[in-house]
Amino acid sequence: MKRTNELIVALAVLAVVTVITWGLFAVGDNMPRGVTPFSQSVYQLHNTVMGIVTVIGILVFTAMFTSVVVHRKSKGYEPAKFTHSTKAEITWTTIPVLILIVIAIPATTVLIDMEDTGGAEMNVKITGYQWLWKYDYIEDGISFFSALDRESNRARQIGSGIDPRDVDNYLLEVDNRLVLPTNTRIRFLLTADDVIHSWWVPDLGWKRDAIPGMVNEAWTYIEEEGVYRGQCAELCGKDHGFMPIVIEAISPEDYRRWVEEQNGTAATDPESHPSFVGGNDSADKDEDTTAVVDLDIVASDQG
Repeated sequence: MKRTNELIVALAVLAVVTVITWGLFAVGDNMPRGVTPFSQSVYQLHNTVMGIVTVIGILVFTAMFTSVVVHRKSKGYEPAKFTHSTKAEITWTTIPVLILIVIAIPATTVLIDMEDTGGAEMNVKITGYQWLWKYDYIEDGISFFSALDRESNRARQIGSGIDPRDVDNYLLEVDNRLVLPTNTRIRFLLTADDVIHSWWVPDLGWKRDAIPGMVNEAWTYIEEEGVYRGQCAELCGKDHGFMPIVIEAISPEDYRRWVEEQNGTAATDPESHPSFVGGNDSADKDEDTTAVVDLDIVASDQG
């Protein structure tokens, strides 16, 4: 009779835990699938690990709640008093080790693939500043700065009177997008000029720190045309939240035409960009930046 009750309670708890877990998954993916082969691998790895830990969680919580209900003290159960069990120790050591091995094999494969930046068809140098990015197309001789777009910059100012909800892609739009060709193996060289930043576009499946005095590498192979957005993922100062990243992926043919149009336009100095603050005297320069923005707002109002 006792075994029957335990089985009924265990099945009931299992059903409840499974339904709750299914409901959480039904809400939607908790990470994007991405648009590169590498992001697909990361996505599959994420789902594999999530599936494993979900099954473990269901079994553990089912056993725990079943024991709480069936073996409670009010029903007269006495706790076990054993102090050592070789079989139990071997079991709870072997099973986690096997699970870790199952997870480590695909994870290691993905990590090795992430670090293989060879065979690049084009190279883009990315430099982080407080608080904008600079992109240098090594082979095509194009350089420009990319900062928060004017509409978002206006809306974020205290007293601007602009409802951020009325701004398209608020804080996720830039003045100059990073244009890249699809179906091309691209290597990124990341560094920074002042403090540590982190270049992160979720649809690419990775992020990389941009560190002053160091050059980190990463690569991508975008398979779908479109616009992909990201942000700085390293707390880099008071305006860290205003360093969006926008990639515009276009066909290789359109990219060549874009290069021809852009050729000859070169970035000069980050301090020439209104969003640049950088350096140790960032507070003073930020006042200058705010002044520029305020002038923009005034000009717009007068216009």
